[in-house]
Amino acid sequence: MGTSADEAAREATSTPTVRVAARLGYVANGVLHLILGAIITAVAFGSNADSDQSGAFKAIASAPLGFVALWALAGGLWALGAWYVLDGFLQRDRPGAKGSAKKWGRRASLWARAGVYLAIGGIAASVALGARPNGDQSTEEASRGVLSLPGGAFLLGAGGIAIGAIGIGFIVIGVRRGFRKKVDLPAGAWGRTVVGIGVVGYIAKGVSLATVGVLVLVAAIQVDADAAGGLDAAIQTLVALPYGPILVVAVGFGFLAYGVFCVLRGWYARLDD
Repeated sequence: MGTSADEAAREATSTPTVRVAARLGYVANGVLHLILGAIITAVAFGSNADSDQSGAFKAIASAPLGFVALWALAGGLWALGAWYVLDGFLQRDRPGAKGSAKKWGRRASLWARAGVYLAIGGIAASVALGARPNGDQSTEEASRGVLSLPGGAFLLGAGGIAIGAIGIGFIVIGVRRGFRKKVDLPAGAWGRTVVGIGVVGYIAKGVSLATVGVLVLVAAIQVDADAAGGLDAAIQTLVALPYGPILVVAVGFGFLAYGVFCVLRGWYARLDD
């Protein structure tokens, strides 16, 4: 059964339509981060807008024909999520038990990424249909649900550590330019420029995720779901720090850089690996 699934995934990913959809998915993710970057930068200058995905989608909804743009973004994000599902099936076996463990580790990572994009696409669709979700409130409610379970504080703490680790992973990828193996960049100044944009973007996204992880971990330690929060709460926490607005401006510009990189990745992404 696994072999048939692998073969079906390989056949699907070789289809031009699926590849174009995946590239458009990267572009949709880039557009989302560009809007987030603009909102985060505005928050640094005193705006009280929601600086998370739901806030970005609500900003789009308020524009003329915003629901059309939201459905386009939802479709792109779903396409990108589907691509990562298929890519998970394409991961090859390596010799020995360690090779098999690495394959399943890569699959788990890709499928987790797929789940994130499918979920964010679902948020975009819900806003297009009239919902007005609140990211921080959703995070607090989810944290409260986890804390109500036996050993919930430990589970929530583990979740916070995992989110923080993902953030650190983004920072490491940015510093080490690990994203280069995922793209086919042109030689010369333009290629170096794209790499520089990617470095800034990955580090900024990593900082924001690490801050979210800290908030969730604090909520677990205090056994207080109200201390948890999503990206918007993380940005508000950074603003409150000494020189916080300057830091948040840097994060906002970093999100803009990450958005530009994702849009460019739609063109340069290596889809054969």
